[in-house]
Amino acid sequence: MDSPQKVVDHQPFCLSLKCFVKTLRLVVTVASMIFFIVAQAPEPYIVITGFEVTIILFLIALYMCSLDKTMRSFFWPLLVFGFLTVICTVADCALMCQKLRFRPHGPYQNRSATDVDDS
Repeated sequence: MDSPQKVVDHQPFCLSLKCFVKTLRLVVTVASMIFFIVAQAPEPYIVITGFEVTIILFLIALYMCSLDKTMRSFFWPLLVFGFLTVICTVADCALMCQKLRFRPHGPYQNRSATDVDDS
């Protein structure tokens, strides 16, 4: 008598509940980023939301390629999020230096037409 063989139930990521939840989270995050942009919220809100959108897109790509199953011994979130943090830090530093170069008096010091130097 033959022993029953195990049936491997391998469902693709695109058809799983996990994909639906992650896609729904991505939609909600993109909508909140659009609302922040339309409402002209402070820049850190928009940047942090954009960073979260990037992370979610990256994780969905990793799950679709099933890299989470092949890289079991490697702690990839530390590498991925560390790399993205370094990129965002360098970009923020470059933008801050550019903003200070063009407007060295600061963003909160508004000059009116009556404050013109008489020199």
